[in-house]
Amino acid sequence: MAAYHAIAEKGERFVTQKGACATPRAIATPDAADGFTMIEVMIVVAIVAILAAIALPNYADYVKRGKIIEATSALSDLRTRYEQFYLDNRTYVGSCAIIKPIVNNLRAFDIDCPGETATTYSGTATGKVAEGMSGFTYTINQANAKSSTITASGWTGNAGCWATRKDGSCS
Repeated sequence: MAAYHAIAEKGERFVTQKGACATPRAIATPDAADGFTMIEVMIVVAIVAILAAIALPNYADYVKRGKIIEATSALSDLRTRYEQFYLDNRTYVGSCAIIKPIVNNLRAFDIDCPGETATTYSGTATGKVAEGMSGFTYTINQANAKSSTITASGWTGNAGCWATRKDGSCS
């Protein structure tokens, strides 16, 4: 009886021979690789490391700028509430006790209103150390004068506005 040689189907690893000696045999595929070489894996790891080195610092700055916007929005809200209180009472005295619990619900900053008098007030947002915002302080007063004092490494404050970027520029 003549031996019948089968051709492997796509995706098959073994073919069988029909006839008296029906035993499976492996398909010989020269130079076939079933994985990645160490060099290929190392190249991919190096590319990912380079991308991470660029992306992580930028992402950290982006997160800080988001926290800063949260603080400046709270200070704007504080100013609005101070002015509403003044219109109702013709004084700023005593308004901090009412306003502070409303606007001081920030995660990365503490809002305070030191030194209110009958005709003046000031509001401050001070960064929390635990949230990575130590060295950031933003202020506003009754004349809507805004300032930022930033001592964090790589950041610059601005005495004339709320600095929202590393270079001290304001939005």
